[in-house]
Amino acid sequence: MRPDTPAENVDHAAEAARLERTAGLYPEDAEALLLRAAAHLELSGDRPAATKLYDRLLSSETSAPLDNPSLVRALKASNLWEYDHEAEARAIIDGVRAASPRDPAPWVIAAEALESHDELEAAHETFTEGARLLLTDVPEPPYSTHPLLYGRHRVRRMLGLAHDAWDTLADTLHSMPVSLDELHDPKRLWSLGSDNPADLEAEILRLRAELGAYREALSRPFPVAMLHWPAAELTELIEAYPALASEYPSYEDHLASIEAALRELASSGTPNLGVVPGTVPSYEAFAASEGASPADPVLLPQYATTLAARGLAVAWPPQRGADCWCGSGRAYGECHGR
Repeated sequence: MRPDTPAENVDHAAEAARLERTAGLYPEDAEALLLRAAAHLELSGDRPAATKLYDRLLSSETSAPLDNPSLVRALKASNLWEYDHEAEARAIIDGVRAASPRDPAPWVIAAEALESHDELEAAHETFTEGARLLLTDVPEPPYSTHPLLYGRHRVRRMLGLAHDAWDTLADTLHSMPVSLDELHDPKRLWSLGSDNPADLEAEILRLRAELGAYREALSRPFPVAMLHWPAAELTELIEAYPALASEYPSYEDHLASIEAALRELASSGTPNLGVVPGTVPSYEAFAASEGASPADPVLLPQYATTLAARGLAVAWPPQRGADCWCGSGRAYGECHGR
């Protein structure tokens, strides 16, 4: 989520300004673009400016609801704590926990903020609350929840707690050559001051394993996303481009075909599936950028792929108890997940 290129190699302030300008041109992507801009500002050292961007997003929520307000609040809290606004950061983290978001990212960011400031008990409680909410009675933890389990494992090792069922699950999910117990060993730092070459070589191997896991996470492909037109958007699309009516006989058929395609892909072993919502204005802008007609159905999967690459896809299937991807407002298990 956050850029990690060292400041000496990138003009983070200039990149943040570019992203802000781009957000003005593409308001439908403003949330994702401004979050990236705020991350660049943090890396440049201008944390107050990053806070202003987070506040800008949160203040706009009344007119245009955010996709993930808890994520914005968690990032703001983490940023505030880094420049001595501890009380406000703690209050925001308490609010994030009380909101019980169904996305693992806010839980991980809030817990890691506590962990980085040696609030290990509170970090452990936060990781555990998130795991209990998102992973209870879940047969296979989604990829997005893995950092929740890994972070909880790490904090429990620092607290000297015995392994429990979720720690065992984290060990099972971890695929690197070095085990989680070894990676999260609190005594690792002692080896950095050792005069024994064997100790230093072992630590280099651990760091390589961590770097490999990080690179694997960064290189994970964006979701194989199915394009979902909300009812009003689909009506507008067909009225504007009647040639696409054959692609979408009815709204109900459109929803059913999305769910069926996702289930078929899942049964064939395709990982990292998602649903991405389309809008007519952004589709027309995409068609113009491709020099093609919006009436051409060949553009539809390309449009879906482009939106997914921007991070706009919603993971499928939704988390337990989360709303259905179709926008009905009903839980997925009571809607298309039946």
